[in-house]
Amino acid sequence: MPSVDAATPRGTGNLRELLRALPVFPATLPTFAPEQAPDDPVALFTEWLLDAVRAGVPEPHAMTLATADAAGDPSARVLICKDVDADGWQFASHAGSRKGRELAARPSAALTFYWQPLGRQVRVRGPVTRADAERAAEDFRARSVGARAETLVGRQSRPLGHPDEIEAAVRAQARRLRDEPNLVPPEWTVYTVRALEVEFWQADRDRRHLRLAYRREAPESPWTRQLLWP
Repeated sequence: MPSVDAATPRGTGNLRELLRALPVFPATLPTFAPEQAPDDPVALFTEWLLDAVRAGVPEPHAMTLATADAAGDPSARVLICKDVDADGWQFASHAGSRKGRELAARPSAALTFYWQPLGRQVRVRGPVTRADAERAAEDFRARSVGARAETLVGRQSRPLGHPDEIEAAVRAQARRLRDEPNLVPPEWTVYTVRALEVEFWQADRDRRHLRLAYRREAPESPWTRQLLWP
């Protein structure tokens, strides 16, 4: 394999060679028997998530959230999954953030979890609903003081003049929290992706990847299962 130093941006050829030489999957991969999968994708997701935790996968609850604006232009970012239950996959954000604004315009999203040491990914897609204010307040108060102070600044995704502005703004909000420890911004929102599609992808070193897709017509409809070509 070429060294990283050989891939310095003096030309695209070296970088291309480096990328093609990088390993994709670990030497040992877990097995997956789709015919034994449960009827509900939440049960299988929970099983795979716990496998990732037991395997020591860093931040196994991290996921990519993809949204789209009113014009249909997509954006994506990595954030933390807060919970998964019968209603769906939950995350939290400030409603004034870019993702919050996009979800207000188009309340639908896609999630991707990737556990590289296991060669597994899970893809989730469906409409997004907002939890009530009580649930949002509970989530916000469970955050660290630093995270709450940063959120109270309320400027996520806005232009920043200088990094020093961040420290000053967060310190001001931390002082505010000392005076009002139960303060919750009304914009803090817990979102739930009520999945219509959930796909489980198990890698195979010979590229005979196993893909099992769960689909339903509406959030209250029963699930159907279908194997997909790699």
